[in-house]
Amino acid sequence: MSACLSQTTHSLPSAADFRAGLSLLPGGVTVITTGGEAGLAGFTASAVCSVTDAPPTVLVCMNRSSFAHRFFTRNQVLCVNVLSAGQQALSAMFANREVSMEQRFERCGWRRLATGAPALEGALANLDGVIVATHDIGTHSVFIVELRGIVVADASNVPPGLVYFNRNYHVLDQAA
Repeated sequence: MSACLSQTTHSLPSAADFRAGLSLLPGGVTVITTGGEAGLAGFTASAVCSVTDAPPTVLVCMNRSSFAHRFFTRNQVLCVNVLSAGQQALSAMFANREVSMEQRFERCGWRRLATGAPALEGALANLDGVIVATHDIGTHSVFIVELRGIVVADASNVPPGLVYFNRNYHVLDQAA
């Protein structure tokens, strides 16, 4: 057997092993927002990825036990706000359960795009869309989101990105 291969077992990995392994998969830091009849809500996420560009679609994962979950499932719209390195405090605030939804939205500037979900002013990108499917898997919902609007930062002046890796924030230097 190769030095890189080890004997596999047929039992499922533990939650701790899963979290340890996935903590080493860098993820862009986003604040996901919604607005509509159910009200405003938002949370910090790194579980966002592209699905296809025709039609432009992303997926967003959210814990079903989250207080904000009901807002997203009732509003059926969301905006993925991609954060820059200078917005780490905003990420921490939207991840803090002790900060009310009202306080989260009062501390920064917002605009509305096609769906009406709050789009963060000054984000690297705003991906505004409609939830077209929801798949519940384990503790989470996977929202499949068709995009209706995209705003990106001025290409001539894009600040460094913010990623989450090994349970810490890191600045993604463009020159790297």
